[in-house]
Amino acid sequence: MAFERVGVVGLGTMGAGIAEVFARAGLRVLGVEADAEALARGRGHLERSTGKAVDKGKLAPGQRAEILGRITLTTSREDLRDVDLVVEAIPEILDYKISLFKDLDRICEPQTVLATNTSSLSVTAIAAATGRPDRVVGMHFFNPAPVMKLVEVVGTVVTAPGVVADVTALAGRLGKTAVAVGDRAGFVVNRLLLPYLNHAAALMELGVAGRDDIDAAMRLGVGLPMGPFALLDLIGLDTAYEVMGVLFDETRDRRHAPSPLLRELVTAGLLGRKSGRGFYGDAPRAEPVKSRLGTFEIAGPEGDGLAERLRAAGFKSSGDADVVLHLADRPVIEHAVRLPDPARMVGVHLVGDQVAELASTALASEEAATAARDLMKIVGLTPVPCKDRAGFVVDALLFPYLNDAVRMYDSGYASIEEIDAAMRLGCGYPAGPFEMLESFGLARVRDGLRALYAEYREPAFAPAPLLDQLVTADVSEFPRR
Repeated sequence: MAFERVGVVGLGTMGAGIAEVFARAGLRVLGVEADAEALARGRGHLERSTGKAVDKGKLAPGQRAEILGRITLTTSREDLRDVDLVVEAIPEILDYKISLFKDLDRICEPQTVLATNTSSLSVTAIAAATGRPDRVVGMHFFNPAPVMKLVEVVGTVVTAPGVVADVTALAGRLGKTAVAVGDRAGFVVNRLLLPYLNHAAALMELGVAGRDDIDAAMRLGVGLPMGPFALLDLIGLDTAYEVMGVLFDETRDRRHAPSPLLRELVTAGLLGRKSGRGFYGDAPRAEPVKSRLGTFEIAGPEGDGLAERLRAAGFKSSGDADVVLHLADRPVIEHAVRLPDPARMVGVHLVGDQVAELASTALASEEAATAARDLMKIVGLTPVPCKDRAGFVVDALLFPYLNDAVRMYDSGYASIEEIDAAMRLGCGYPAGPFEMLESFGLARVRDGLRALYAEYREPAFAPAPLLDQLVTADVSEFPRR
């Protein structure tokens, strides 16, 4: 089916962005809002977005005028009767969407395709409310729609195969990479992303590490564009809470239950950027007092490089050092108790070339922890203080995410290439989960998951059977099929 006339219902930030994407590709667009006030806001979104593109040199003024000229705005749904495709971008409330789709089914011609931009709700439930379930799909864009290159095309068990193919081809015409998947809560991106964000909130609530330190660890250590708490604020804590609820309703996996901290913030109206405050927006954290300790001892494997950097910075190594830095390879407390003074030991886990996770045991002194932090800063590393827990911060967040990706692939839901593309293009990650897995080494990830499972007894942390089998077979890459 050739799509030339497209309707977009809901012109908030996302809906206006979707309308702009269609208009940029040369399609005629009819934008619909509930009333004149909302329509004016939608027009403002379109004008600001295209205006910024002109200011940045990405659009010429004449191109902007052509794009805006292809978009007609209205408050009447009845005007949608002649379009080829309708995409809804109204709030993530199932009852609202079902009501809208019933109305669209009445208004639009029988051949018109109806698409929902839902990020987590059941496309099947929405389709079942219409008399054309075979012509209903999910078309999930990512914010900001004119910039992000991914579209998840979601078919149900009753969607006509030709419709999924036509919508996938349309996404390509829009300059997007389409990933066609079935109707499961969260699809690819949110099913992998939101549990990771929810887990970060759980680690913070457990006191494993603080907000700023967790964000720094994932941004600087892993190379992610944003830390989990900054990303939650951008997404909207209420949106994240709703998606986690949908995931939990489908899976009954306790790891998908929204964290109590997330629920508390949402109830308090602290929703992130949209409300002016969420995980961020409070007073800046006070900088700890600097230590005056100056001697160190390095213990554990792979410590030579760090010792050399510290000596080059003018610090002395000593058998009776102020702080013992153990390059951690198992719980730090197991090494600390062997010292005459276990209070002096702090675990160090180097992540990339910028981050040093500093694990303090229950016996570590505040002076040793502060000294370790300051030593890392002096040699150019960002210290991330944390508790002595399996995986510390980075591995505890990253490895379960990678494990979820393996389970998703092994279930047949999406291919390795689709999953990697979805996370790179939908989240702006520097690499997809399978690219990360193969870069880290399958055995390292498998062993890290075993340690997490042994400590937390969380079933989802147990290595996926496929990962375990590949390591046992001494295979370094996932089979592509």
